[in-house]
Amino acid sequence: MAAEVITTDDLHEFKLELMDEFRKLLSEQKGVSTKKWLKSDEVRKLLGISPGTLQNLRVNGTLPFTKMGGVLYYDSQDIHSILEQNKIS
Repeated sequence: MAAEVITTDDLHEFKLELMDEFRKLLSEQKGVSTKKWLKSDEVRKLLGISPGTLQNLRVNGTLPFTKMGGVLYYDSQDIHSILEQNKIS
C-alpha cells in the first residue's frame, strides 16, 4: 500500500477550495432566514408589509403565531409554506 504525502501547499489549496464552497453556500442563503422563530419586525421586513397587514394576516388566521410575554413569534417554516401555497405559476 503506497503512502501519499500531503504538503502544506496541498493543505493551503484545500483551505481555499473549502472557503470558496462556504462563500457559495452563504450567498445562496442570502435573504433567507435561518432562525426558527421570527419576531413581528423581522417578518414585516422579510415580507415587505406594514404592521397593519401583518395584524390582518394574524386576525384572519392566515399566519399562525405564538405569543409569549407580549411578544409575537412566527415560525419561519410556516411563513415559507404559506408563500409556497400561494405561489402563482
